[in-house]
Amino acid sequence: MKLLTYDTGQGPQAGVVVDGQILDVATVLGEPGGLRDIRALLELPNDPLVRLRTALASTTITAGVRLDSVRLRAPILQPPTVRDFMVYEGHATAGGTRELSDAWYRLPIFYFSNPLRIFAPDDAVPYPSAAEQLDYELEIGAVIGREGSNIAEADALAYVAGFTIFNDWSCRDLQRDEMQARLGPAKGKDAATSLGPWLVTTDELAPFFRDGRLHVRCSLTVNGVTWMEGDGGTMYHTWGAMIERASRDSRLVPGDVLGGGTVTGGSISEAICNGYPARFLQPGDVVAMEVEGIGVLRNTIAPKVDVDPNYRFKAPPGI
Repeated sequence: MKLLTYDTGQGPQAGVVVDGQILDVATVLGEPGGLRDIRALLELPNDPLVRLRTALASTTITAGVRLDSVRLRAPILQPPTVRDFMVYEGHATAGGTRELSDAWYRLPIFYFSNPLRIFAPDDAVPYPSAAEQLDYELEIGAVIGREGSNIAEADALAYVAGFTIFNDWSCRDLQRDEMQARLGPAKGKDAATSLGPWLVTTDELAPFFRDGRLHVRCSLTVNGVTWMEGDGGTMYHTWGAMIERASRDSRLVPGDVLGGGTVTGGSISEAICNGYPARFLQPGDVVAMEVEGIGVLRNTIAPKVDVDPNYRFKAPPGI
C-alpha cells in the first residue's frame, strides 16, 4: 500500500492510494473523527495496517479524490523522534578519502534530528539564515509501525510499517564547526528534513529486499540536471541492525522515523568527486530525489529569512 497524508483544503488527513486515487483511511476503517496523518493511523490498536488491507479487499470502495487535486503533506507530520544513521561506507569515508574507526564497523551509528522541522513534497524549504553552505542528503527512511524495546535484528522488519524518501538538509559550515568541537551534528541538521512523497508498506517493497537491505535505484537532480545515481542496497549495516541498535535500552513507537544515512553519492561533495556539475545549493534551486519503488520527493529552496546581520555563531571576547 501507498499511505499518505493529504489536504483538500480542509486540513491534513490520512489516505491510501487505490487505482490512482486517494481514499480517506478513516472512512475506510470507520474511524469517527478522522485521522490526521499516517502516524495517527499507526497509533490505532489491533494491527491497523492489517485492518486496512482487509477493509480494502472486502469492501466496495466509492471513488476517492485525484492525486493531482490535493496538496501532499509529509506522511508523518511530526514524528515522535527522528534518528538518522550513517551506514553507507562510501559516504562515511568521503569516497575513500577518510578512514573510519572500528566502532563505525561494529555499530550502526546515529544521531537525533529535529522532529519539529519536517517539510512535505513540493514545499519551499527556507535557506537557513545562519548558513552559507546548504547541502542535501539522499536517504531512505523507515517508519516504525508498532511499539518495541530491545528488538532483535532478526525480528526488526516486523516493526517497520514502511519506507519513504528522507532528505537530510545539511548546513555544512555549521556542521563543520560543531564536529570540530566534538559535539554534534546538531545545529547543522536543525533547520529542515523532508519526507515523502508517501510511505510504501514493507510488503510492497519485498521484491527489493535482500540480506536485510533495500536494493533500489536512487537518483537525484538539481534543476533537472542529474547530480547522483546510486544503489540503496550498498549499506554496510542492515535495516534490522539499525532497529536493534535504536531500540536497545530504549523504546520505539509508531511514527518514529529512522533515516538510513546518505546513500553513497547522495551529497554535494560526493557529486563533485564523481564528476557531476555540483555546487552548494542556492535559493531557487529545485532538488528532486527519486527512489525505485517509492517515488519522487521534490523541494525548492526558498530565500533566506531576514535576521539580525550582526548575529553570528562566534565565541564572546576572552574565550
